[in-house]
Amino acid sequence: MTGFEIAGASAADMEMIRGWADEEGWNPGESDRYAFAVADPEGFLVGRLDGEPVACISAVRYGAGFGFIGFYIARPAFRGRGYGIRLWRAGMERLDGRLVGLDGVVEQQDNYRKSGFRSAWNNVRVEGVPQVGGDADGVGGTAIVDAATLPFGLLAAYDRRFFPAPRDAFLSAWTGLPGRTALAAVRDGRIEGLGVIRPCSAAHRIGPLYAATPEVAAALLRRLARHAPGGLVAVDVPDANPEATALFKGLGLVPTFEAARMYTGPAPDLALAELFGVTSLELG
Repeated sequence: MTGFEIAGASAADMEMIRGWADEEGWNPGESDRYAFAVADPEGFLVGRLDGEPVACISAVRYGAGFGFIGFYIARPAFRGRGYGIRLWRAGMERLDGRLVGLDGVVEQQDNYRKSGFRSAWNNVRVEGVPQVGGDADGVGGTAIVDAATLPFGLLAAYDRRFFPAPRDAFLSAWTGLPGRTALAAVRDGRIEGLGVIRPCSAAHRIGPLYAATPEVAAALLRRLARHAPGGLVAVDVPDANPEATALFKGLGLVPTFEAARMYTGPAPDLALAELFGVTSLELG
């Protein structure tokens, strides 16, 4: 491994990593890297061979006990030569002692199991233009509002029902970056749903999509889709919520991609019955 070195990613590296993810067909968000960087500025690693970037990984720390692996990519010309596994070990070492999660593509899941990960559910990406019909302005006394009009503490507390650690800096950037739309469903001062849509290389992606009921999820989805060219959207749907799977099938969205949510220990206790779309396959 002479000439191979691992170091933290620079701002330019973050844009490079996005480009690599795009080439892998992962449809990354155009501005995701800005939210990723504030989640854990030291959590993105790049492996270089004689100064040339050949592999990357993210190993992001959340709170005191949770971590998430993502962006595990070796450039095609350098695969099978041990550079990726060196980077993998560096990322896992950075998260040593924590419960670690990841979203594993099908062809890598056996390798992740060898590293101690176990499947909790599958996240199935569905894409399409939601079929018209239904109320996009609210349902059953629930109003849909701009999430930026709500106290941020309410949003952060609501997000904790669906994620096992605080991530306030990330959430603030994720919901507030220019070009994005974040909507909340509110009833009697309580948040009963949250959705964010962001521009991506292909279909605009919606995530997270949290909702107390399928009807609230559908209303948020339809409102968010108004911000996508032609209404074309993509959502990473956990199959652990069968109502979410049924909802998107009924709205005409079709599966295009799949990854397994995996953990190194017991899966966190999350409100899966109200999780209709995960935030990000890269950072959880």
